Amino acid sequence: MKKSIIIFVSIVLATLSATSLASGNAEAGQAKSAICMGCHGLAGNSTMPNFPKLAGQGEGYILKQLQEFKSGARDNAIMGGVASLLSEQDMMDIAAYYSIQTISENSAKADEKTIELARKIYLGGKKDTKTTACIACHGPKGLGIPSAKFPALSAQHAEYIAAQLKAFRQYSINEQTGSDEVARDNDYEGMMRNVAKGLTTIEIEALAEYIAGLH
Repeated sequence: MKKSIIIFVSIVLATLSATSLASGNAEAGQAKSAICMGCHGLAGNSTMPNFPKLAGQGEGYILKQLQEFKSGARDNAIMGGVASLLSEQDMMDIAAYYSIQTISENSAKADEKTIELARKIYLGGKKDTKTTACIACHGPKGLGIPSAKFPALSAQHAEYIAAQLKAFRQYSINEQTGSDEVARDNDYEGMMRNVAKGLTTIEIEALAEYIAGLH
């Protein structure tokens, strides 16, 4: 119960501290999204599993990621280069366009045992590692909390979800070992890093398949 209250308060604080959602022009964003189409596909539905689907993603979340790719707060050579060419208005317009598109469906490919493992973690977390349940921020159907810039996960490529969880986990590994492997640390108050550090690779890959099939 105490943990649930902490999670709830964190979400409320995130929502209150979040800036207003972008007021981009979706029609202008459609034309500007041509620069994104090579990797993210038609209307934001990437067919390549290492590039995320953007269709239906929260407007505020997309804008935040573009801003952080541009500033270097989120490290990615390809996206850093693309974002450097975009103005603030460009990013707002592109975010507005992708947010109103419909994401294409995926289905979980894993076996029943793997999906059940992931379901337990997604809905209940892990007590032994104090890992928060995914449902707290991403919702029962993986739709996220747009006002807090917590992303939608439903129907995202499993490969991409797994890669991001491993990148968040790598941050803790780097801290412990002194290594400098590529990691991700642009999550709110370290929330995703705290979740990912308690997950095994098997659990991460199971969660990725489960999330891909959420509808």
